[in-house]
Amino acid sequence: MRPGLLIGRSCDRNSAVSYIYQQLRAQIDTPGSAKYHRPPMKQPSKPPDFIIIGVQKGGTTSLYNYLIQHPQIAPAAQKEIHYFDLNFDKTPDWYYSQFPQPQNSESQLTGEASPYYIFHPRVAQRIHDLCPKVKIIALLRNPVERAISHYHYYIKIGYESLSLESAIASEPERLKGEVEKILASPTYESYNHRHHTYLSRGLYADQLPMWMQLFPKSQLLILKSEDLYINPCGTYNSVLNFIGLPSHQLETYEKHNATEYPPVSETVYEQLKAYYRSHNQRLAQMCDRDFGWD
Repeated sequence: MRPGLLIGRSCDRNSAVSYIYQQLRAQIDTPGSAKYHRPPMKQPSKPPDFIIIGVQKGGTTSLYNYLIQHPQIAPAAQKEIHYFDLNFDKTPDWYYSQFPQPQNSESQLTGEASPYYIFHPRVAQRIHDLCPKVKIIALLRNPVERAISHYHYYIKIGYESLSLESAIASEPERLKGEVEKILASPTYESYNHRHHTYLSRGLYADQLPMWMQLFPKSQLLILKSEDLYINPCGTYNSVLNFIGLPSHQLETYEKHNATEYPPVSETVYEQLKAYYRSHNQRLAQMCDRDFGWD
């Protein structure tokens, strides 16, 4: 029956509309109909399951490379996405596109490792806003050793030209007003805050409170970098347990991005130890753990 004939009879307009609707639905639902074939439903974008937030020169590259060798972990487009610090002008869809998305019932996990995250004052809140269920992993290295390694790595790649003593002495002036600018402008990128923070990046007791406030203990794992160096297998499996995966054994645990540098004068080393002593004590109280760095 054609719709026009239906309207011409005693049936009211509502009946005609209902009839037309039913016919269209029948056409759409007809299996094999090319004209009205429904496109497959798009999988919702999946955020990362874990993020390694730092620290710089603390073993993040090694740990990440161990993790992506697990059969149930798929790597991101690159280890360091830097979305929440350097690429936050891009959309969340851009961030999600950096990770492999699930296909059908695939249950692989994925994640990234951007070591500037722990130190950037805006990142903890940004991650919590976009990925409130993500597992956060922090590797903390003896801040004295971390600062020295940081400095020599930047000498190697051409980011620093001052002596170690001068670079440390210049840090307050280099950083003057930079945190305020970062907090004032969502897209401000500070070269000095990112690169010339040899001392400041080791003040873990100043960086962790925000993460602890935003994420429950079940989502925050704090590790010693030295444990990763000494017992990579055990640390690797501790992380797997934290993110909900079965234990796994690698054939080798290669060290990545290790920086070799000449001995530092005993005077400078002792000055650095003295500088960090009270900060390390605050960290120990905060984490209820002696990190053994003094």
